[in-house]
Amino acid sequence: MNSWARCATRPVRTALCAASAAALTSCGGSFCVGVDGCGGTNPLPNVTLTGTAATGRALASAAVSVSCTQGTGTALSDGGGNYSITLSAALPCVLTVTSGATTLHTVAFSGGTFNTTPETELMLVYLAAQLGTTENALLTGFPTNATFQQALANATNVLAAQTAVVANLQQHYSVTLSVPAFLTTPFIAGQAGIDSDLDALTTAGVIDANGMPDPAAVSLLSAAGTARPLGQ
Repeated sequence: MNSWARCATRPVRTALCAASAAALTSCGGSFCVGVDGCGGTNPLPNVTLTGTAATGRALASAAVSVSCTQGTGTALSDGGGNYSITLSAALPCVLTVTSGATTLHTVAFSGGTFNTTPETELMLVYLAAQLGTTENALLTGFPTNATFQQALANATNVLAAQTAVVANLQQHYSVTLSVPAFLTTPFIAGQAGIDSDLDALTTAGVIDANGMPDPAAVSLLSAAGTARPLGQ
């Protein structure tokens, strides 16, 4: 006689076997015993995110918060605007860096280097417009909106938005960036490269006195993203 048949010989055992079978199913195949729950777990992987927060100057001692599809964390940038945080998370993640009147955002679709600058802010403006929304709505809805999460998890989407920022800034502000891959290229504030590009963007009027994208630049990238909706 098999185990299920033995269970079926008595009503009480039948109920217990049914409960055990249901518990096993609910645990996705992990072993469960009685009311003790699942013997197996699926912990989130550790993800390390690093980067530099700058506007043409380092955002030193800035508050860095990370919100992922699953998992959150916080850190402080160092004197050079550099940050590093390791957390248990499911990607993608949105990073927010705040220093005084400056609040900038970026997105990470994998572990590694993801900088936070006015350039990455404009990149998110473009992505939000592609999704038919605003950057604020994208950031607010990200923790629970599966469509937003899937879009930001797609490296092709994000890197295409980066390319669009570079092209639009060159076309409308006559600024040719020396580092087009501004999202993931490590840099040091105060040195040539991304930081000198930020200085050039400030001179051109793309970045305001608070280190934020100028409203005209935001409108430019919003219109550009709206003209190229994702999935079309």
